Amino acid sequence: MSEHITETTEVTDLRRLHRSRSDRMVAGVAGGLARYFEIHPAVFRVGFVVLTLLGGAGILIYAVAALVMPDEGKDNSVATAALRNRRDRPWPLIGLGLLAVAILILLSRATLWPDGDAWFAFLVAGVLILWITRGAADPAANVKELAARDSRRVRRVLRGFAIAAASLVALAVLAVAIFMAIFDVDLGNGIGDRSYVVTSVEELRDEYALGLGSLQLDLSGLELPSGETRVDVRVDVGEMDVVVPADVALRIDATAEAGEIDLPNGIGGDGRHVESELVETGERVLVLDAHVGAGQIDVRRAVR
Repeated sequence: MSEHITETTEVTDLRRLHRSRSDRMVAGVAGGLARYFEIHPAVFRVGFVVLTLLGGAGILIYAVAALVMPDEGKDNSVATAALRNRRDRPWPLIGLGLLAVAILILLSRATLWPDGDAWFAFLVAGVLILWITRGAADPAANVKELAARDSRRVRRVLRGFAIAAASLVALAVLAVAIFMAIFDVDLGNGIGDRSYVVTSVEELRDEYALGLGSLQLDLSGLELPSGETRVDVRVDVGEMDVVVPADVALRIDATAEAGEIDLPNGIGGDGRHVESELVETGERVLVLDAHVGAGQIDVRRAVR
């Protein structure tokens, strides 16, 4: 009599880490992690938020997890699908590469942009490309057909961006033209910052003008002769800063189509079509005609 021993082996289902389709607020990462570890998804969501507030790491971790975790019901993640079909479908790989650059820049805090914010541009570009080229990750799918579709989608999006950019440029040019017409801007008078220090009457011009920018006129060391000395100062758009001698009488006529005027003795104003006048009498009088289209006029006496 022989005994037959039957061994029964219990095979448990191997849990796989997937992004959840049924419990997702963004990409299903927290829902997938919660199902895998049998923890409430709120724990992971709060963790991502806290890490984001403490320096942005939460965004990085979530983005990486979304790339490497397959979507529920699929065998391949976004990253593995892009790498597997890199020759036939290059665009998803390019998008994945841009996301990697964004993550590296943010980790290293490299300054490739004002204030080191280049990572955001790469992040947006990478996510956009991956979204545009989204498609079946099934190995049996027609990769060539998907690649052709990727190219068509990218071309359409780039064409749309080009049209939008051209429209914005046209609107900006139109707005600048209208602005220059309203305030009578003469770019022939110059653009930028101009600074003049006048110490003798022979050096003093009858007129100082600037189209766009900041004009500084220092007359503090000027010895004026008896009578009236006239000077016209004009800035179409920008700032005017005039320092007058401390020991002369002033007769100032200041106008601003839009902006602010600040004259000695607390005289001035701001808003649209501002006009301010200062009249003093004396043996030596500086007659100043100051005008700004849009901007600020600041006239002050030199310190004795």
